[in-house]
Amino acid sequence: MQLRYHTLDVFTDTRFGGNPLAVVHDADGLSPEAMQQIAREFNLSETVFIVKPSNPAHSARVRIFTPGRELPFAGHPTVGTAILLAQLRAPLVNGERDAIIVLEEAIGAVRVGVRLRADAAPFAEFDAPKLPQKDGTLPARERLAGALGLLPREIGFENHTPQCFTSGNTFAYIPVNGLEAMGRAAINAGEWGSAFAPSQISGVYLYTRQCLHKASAFHARMFAPALGVPEDPATGAAAVGFAGVVDAFDDLPDGLHKRVIEQGYEMGRPSSIVLTLIVERGGLDTVRIGGNAVRVTEGTLEV
Repeated sequence: MQLRYHTLDVFTDTRFGGNPLAVVHDADGLSPEAMQQIAREFNLSETVFIVKPSNPAHSARVRIFTPGRELPFAGHPTVGTAILLAQLRAPLVNGERDAIIVLEEAIGAVRVGVRLRADAAPFAEFDAPKLPQKDGTLPARERLAGALGLLPREIGFENHTPQCFTSGNTFAYIPVNGLEAMGRAAINAGEWGSAFAPSQISGVYLYTRQCLHKASAFHARMFAPALGVPEDPATGAAAVGFAGVVDAFDDLPDGLHKRVIEQGYEMGRPSSIVLTLIVERGGLDTVRIGGNAVRVTEGTLEV
């Protein structure tokens, strides 16, 4: 059997930046085991398999696999797949096109707005299907620091303390006091499991307010060895949960708030995620994730 596939770089407007994504088309005939094998072969943070939607009014049903397991939801596969389907199914009219792509994911239907322009990289934005909620506790900062190769005094800044949030996937959010410490952070395999594995955490998201670019509000890194992803260049699902962190610590007034997150620089894959929070009556009402994506390769997969 031959299946067509594309790869894209997501959360970037430049090829060979951002987070690479593989998308396999017409995958209805593949078993979950075959999908997992193919995802392991691509060996990217995530591989998407497009199958026929349950609701014919929707654009597609998608299954999302890391090299290690299937996920109910992920951000960069949502953005990249929506942009790809819009490009393939919605030709430009007078050099532009706006489209709504509805993706059936295990977490539920996700509506994605896509903006296509002849003179710019495509952009997509979606409302998170679930708002972030606190989920569990983390050990003392001495153990967290040991697992990350940092000093305890480098964990935390201002009023920010380590937290766990979930929005379909659970992440540990670790504030780090500056870019120098962020650059030294690394997985300490000897202490990682005792610090993070018992909590069923998908990944560990480090962040600081010190940034490389003035337009950015936060600089981030994300480690997910349990998913087969030692480090991720851009993590939309973790950015959804991070909205809970920002809401909890930054005392946002009612209204719309945009925060640009830079990620992937330590890997040589610069990425930019647009996080939008809408606060109403003192509570987080909407979380929106946006970013660009560019196509890189296409081909045929023999299975």
